[in-house]
Amino acid sequence: MTLVESSVPDSESSVGRPTPARRPVIALLAANAISLVGNSLAALAIPWFVLITTGSAGKTGLVAFAQMLPTVLAAFFGGALVDRMGAKRVSIIADIASSVAVALIPLLHHTVGLSFTLLVILVFLGAVLDTPGGTARETLLPELVERAGMVLERANAASQTIQSLANLIGPALAGVLIAWLGASNVLWVDAATFVVSSILVATAVPSVSRRVKTSGRYFDELMDGLRFLGRHQLLRTILIMAAILNFLMPALFSVIMPVFAKEIFGRPESLGGILAGFGAGSLLGALAFGAMGPRLPRRTTLIGLLAVACISPAGLIALPPLLVVILLMGLLGFCAGAVNPLVFTVLQERAPAELRGRVFGAVLAFVLIAAPAGTLIAGLSLEVLSLRSVFIAITAIQALVVVGLLFQPVLREMDQRPGTGGQLA
Repeated sequence: MTLVESSVPDSESSVGRPTPARRPVIALLAANAISLVGNSLAALAIPWFVLITTGSAGKTGLVAFAQMLPTVLAAFFGGALVDRMGAKRVSIIADIASSVAVALIPLLHHTVGLSFTLLVILVFLGAVLDTPGGTARETLLPELVERAGMVLERANAASQTIQSLANLIGPALAGVLIAWLGASNVLWVDAATFVVSSILVATAVPSVSRRVKTSGRYFDELMDGLRFLGRHQLLRTILIMAAILNFLMPALFSVIMPVFAKEIFGRPESLGGILAGFGAGSLLGALAFGAMGPRLPRRTTLIGLLAVACISPAGLIALPPLLVVILLMGLLGFCAGAVNPLVFTVLQERAPAELRGRVFGAVLAFVLIAAPAGTLIAGLSLEVLSLRSVFIAITAIQALVVVGLLFQPVLREMDQRPGTGGQLA
């Protein structure tokens, strides 16, 4: 697909009404939005449900681990499933199965009883099933965008905007609903979101017909995604960059900033403000990229945003006042919100349609593996190092990533807009 520039209008009527060709894209993004809100509800409702029913922080942590662990495995192994079965079919099946797994928790709890072991199994299954569904929707987007005559950067920016909104609205909505309905009843709402998502994809999103290369052996097909990434220098470079940044960012939010808020400000509200600042910045970054991204040189934009992002941890070295911290996190969020759709666009353009599920799965798995390692190291580091030292280390690593990218001539290929292929059925 040759991406059109902003001077060429998207497939849209003069009064702004979406054309029939554009409606599947809107339906897919809406389904993803509903699914993401459901995930946000589950992220709060399930731990709260465990805590009030067991009274055990240890069991709550174990269930949280059961929510996180499957994502890496499901991302890698689910990619080949997407290519084999078709992205639309996997998206629908994953949503329905996730809905059943979530709904069984309150159903069993209020009827025959729910053992802790079965609870962990259901949470594990829900997480395993959810990841291939998200991968499937990501792989559907390029062909639908091409058919609608839209700009791929803008479609990915819209997807990132939706994710940022879900991250902002979802936790607040979950808190209100838990207080109003109770944690177990919120899980019914969560299950319903997956049903609505599956209906949207089933009724409003066309299937994508691709020539899928299959060897008949599932493991060999899984390795096809890794082999493709190994041969593709541009994607390999971006993948390494993404893994390093994902090593840093989850650790920053789940370990470092909570410690920072507690030690420096001593109030939990300060942590909420810090995270909200990042979320608001991420939303603005996605919107800005959607408006200007198609006109910008990609390599310069990527390196520039990552260079600006270094300002945030560098500014935190001084342990500044709360308002400054929120602004610095907003700046970091802005850069992340713009970088993510840019990277997804390049990945979608370069990954062959017949391998896209496996490539996306391999990328997601590789990037996700870095997060728990970074979180663990951050926790251990804070046992022996000061907050200032940790922020210096983060700034240095981010700066090294920027310098490394400056000396990667293969990134100039980002400014080329290759075709995507694939036929809609």
